[in-house]
Amino acid sequence: MRLTLAFLLILLSAGCDRQPSEAPGASEQTLADGGKLDRSKAGQAAPDTEFLDPDGEKTTIAAFAGKPLLLNLWATWCAPCVAEMPTLDALAARDPNLQVLAVSQDLEGQEAKVSGFFEQRKLSRLDPYRDPRLGLMTDLDAAVLPTTILYDAKGREVWRMTGAADWTGAEAAKLLAEVQG
Repeated sequence: MRLTLAFLLILLSAGCDRQPSEAPGASEQTLADGGKLDRSKAGQAAPDTEFLDPDGEKTTIAAFAGKPLLLNLWATWCAPCVAEMPTLDALAARDPNLQVLAVSQDLEGQEAKVSGFFEQRKLSRLDPYRDPRLGLMTDLDAAVLPTTILYDAKGREVWRMTGAADWTGAEAAKLLAEVQG
């Protein structure tokens, strides 16, 4: 509980889509749409952190093994997150070989807030997964929303992106092709 509360304070002070102040390392690059691509954790296994599926049942990233997975951490109050959701939904519709999982990091009234958001915006290919304890943000060391992580079919991280992206664009397609073929 203390860790979650501390992380929430860090998150609120960091701000949505605010980029880290450190200079980019050799494993980081800024993309045309402003997102920052980071490969420093490539090869690491996904954590076994539990979060909630659309029915409120506990699940983990391991439940999605067997196909590449694009995991997006987002919140309804985060403007860049909201802006990129339609492109994630379109990606999920377009690519049957890629699982696209959007996990809300909203805290209060999460179930109704997130379900309402999906209904209002007619997101038909994404499901409203939820992480009310911010366990994924903590265990993945993600301090910025949105954060999107690409995992290979074995659950190993390929890269992560902080900041919003156009997931239907050519730059995203090139990055996603790294786990296909």
